[in-house]
Amino acid sequence: MNIDTAAVDAALTTTRAVRRRLDLERPVDDQIILDCIDIAEQAPTGGNQTSRRWIVVRDPDIKQELARLYRDVVGGFMLEARDRLEGTDHPRAKTVSSSAYLVEHLAEVPAIVIPTIVGRHDGSGAPGLFDSVIQSGWSFCVALRARGLGTVWTTAVLAKAPELNELLGIPDEITEIAMFPVAWTKGTDFRPAHRDPARNITFFDGYGRTYESGPGTPVSMADGPGMMVETDIAAELDEVWAAVTDIDLPAQFSDEFTGATWDDGFDGPALGATFTGRNYLEVMGDWEVPCFVDVCEEPVAFGWCTSDPDNPGARPMALRAPTPHGRRHPSDLPLATRPRPLRPQYVHRAEPRKGAPRHRQPPPSPPSQHAASGGWHQGPRLDIASPYRRCLHKKGRTSMCSLSALSAGECGLCCVWVCAAVCRFDWGG
Repeated sequence: MNIDTAAVDAALTTTRAVRRRLDLERPVDDQIILDCIDIAEQAPTGGNQTSRRWIVVRDPDIKQELARLYRDVVGGFMLEARDRLEGTDHPRAKTVSSSAYLVEHLAEVPAIVIPTIVGRHDGSGAPGLFDSVIQSGWSFCVALRARGLGTVWTTAVLAKAPELNELLGIPDEITEIAMFPVAWTKGTDFRPAHRDPARNITFFDGYGRTYESGPGTPVSMADGPGMMVETDIAAELDEVWAAVTDIDLPAQFSDEFTGATWDDGFDGPALGATFTGRNYLEVMGDWEVPCFVDVCEEPVAFGWCTSDPDNPGARPMALRAPTPHGRRHPSDLPLATRPRPLRPQYVHRAEPRKGAPRHRQPPPSPPSQHAASGGWHQGPRLDIASPYRRCLHKKGRTSMCSLSALSAGECGLCCVWVCAAVCRFDWGG
């Protein structure tokens, strides 16, 4: 059997959450829904059990009640948010408007499908229930897409489980999983959504461990080993942008990096802009490192490379994507693709000046309390191709990271840049 990989990939990558483009007028034959359920039932299950049960709702009165339950849970929020964001350039305005549309028109879809499974979850976190139905629900969505129909995975109505169960006569020993409004789609020209490439979100042999290529066996510097750290920041995107593009801010948090200034002709972040980082170590004295901005997409991405654009010592990047719960702040630090000494033409050293301050005053040390009590604790040291990561956690969230690269001293700025913006908000620095 030859599987058409392109066709499978197209179905998987273009099965979108469809709301506005559901055709509310065109009837949907029961057999099409049954065919899609047959496909969905082929999904793998725990213990090869056939414990899923499907409810197809056609009755207008029952659809009206389902729509009322759904509206009671999310209607007020969605409709208010739509009215508030309408006409703005807010990144979630379109999604919110689409969700509000479903609130207003759910009862008009030709059919509503609710997958359930035999059993009740005991809340222990152990697998054995949802792991036998989630993949089936997704297969149902893809099967609809392949036939020109669409749906959206909704779960808000489950907050009204007692009323839902009474309305549909669902027994106590059955667990309802989701609600799928089903209809033909208006057109079939759906496209893949923007997502981070696998290289950006895939780690090898440990969380946060990245490679620009490979990795080979054994791992080498040619693989471009690096580290990614993330944190959620409760701040507006423009505030975070101002912090992560403040090239001088990390000096407040470093024992090595002492400051940075934009080079002549540049006064702020811009693609192609250059700046110079200043550093100090007792064993090396003072030195400077040229830096080149090679990523600048306000307000969602900022990064630069050090020393040499064609053979960088490191290439940090941050602020790739906002999240609904704040700002997820991913900071990537790929190291040089091959080890090399600092080049004299890129680094200026000076003898230590006795009595001169070497860096700005760092923030006060956080109290040494255990994270479980809401305080701070120092995380484990993680070695990856010679650099190390030191993490401080608050309530389980990474709030500060320090990275040290192989090219000694080149990353005086990079080491603390990934943490400075976070500390700017967490510590009020």
